[in-house]
Amino acid sequence: MLLQAREVVVVDNASDADRFEPLIAGVAAHPRLQVIRSAVNRGFAAGCNLGAELSTQPLVLFLNPDCILTAGSLARMVAALADNPRAAMAGGLLTYSDGSEQGGGRRAVPTPWRSFVRGFGLARFSHRWPKLFDDFHLHRQPLPAGPISVEAISGACMLVARDAIDDFGLMDEHYFLHCEDLDLCMRARQHGWQILFVPDAPVVHHKGGCSRDKPLFVEWHKHRGMVRFYRKHFRHQYPGALMHLVTLGVWLRFAGIVARRQAGLSLQYATGRMSAARSRQAASAAAYEEAHGRRSPLESAVMPAVAASRPLTS
Repeated sequence: MLLQAREVVVVDNASDADRFEPLIAGVAAHPRLQVIRSAVNRGFAAGCNLGAELSTQPLVLFLNPDCILTAGSLARMVAALADNPRAAMAGGLLTYSDGSEQGGGRRAVPTPWRSFVRGFGLARFSHRWPKLFDDFHLHRQPLPAGPISVEAISGACMLVARDAIDDFGLMDEHYFLHCEDLDLCMRARQHGWQILFVPDAPVVHHKGGCSRDKPLFVEWHKHRGMVRFYRKHFRHQYPGALMHLVTLGVWLRFAGIVARRQAGLSLQYATGRMSAARSRQAASAAAYEEAHGRRSPLESAVMPAVAASRPLTS
């Protein structure tokens, strides 16, 4: 990143100093790097805004810490904006480490209807009625030959022109995590700006790398942000009944995630207890055998049953 940008501002959103400081120590003295340490985690949008306000360049790149720009990607996004004066922002091709494209790098806005279609599995009818049952994910479509206009890109890698920011503003800080990028894209298009997807600007995104420590905390704010996004931009465009149904669907989805996680933790706990019990039994049997020179009566009774229960192998 330091090799591709004229200025880099790193905003540390109250992360663990024992983990952050060793990461930044090797480059902290670089003349193009400015590190901002926040004592309070105010959220992704607030952190991005703080960095944007301190930067001085005509283009601002919002980049997740779990993203890696490949060589030349930033230059290609800059060129795409230069070739399209009415483009407010550009995003690259988000990929997994194996090179396959991620969802979210290019997408349509997830309107309440599109979310309803996706949530209830109606997208399977899109081949017959594409305009009615279209999906908001576009990564399954063939890659375009060059930069194209899309409805939204991902905040994981978002290059924004400062004159466009002066027009429609920075990120909405009422979003703590997730949907602030969709909100920014909506406001850009409402002000007449274009949003570009640049297919020859790959960015490796280690998705979820920043949220593994607090998965339910992240999911809570993600779903809360979704509800805010729908209410802010679509409350006056859709029937109230549909809005209530979409909101209910959002929170039911969150409840399902919580339930699955709790079930997984319970299974993990039970498996751990069984493993510990087996270890204690084995240790006890070994101690008995060492002391008496033979197997304990309990082990002698159990072993034939265990052996009989195992499938024969050739």
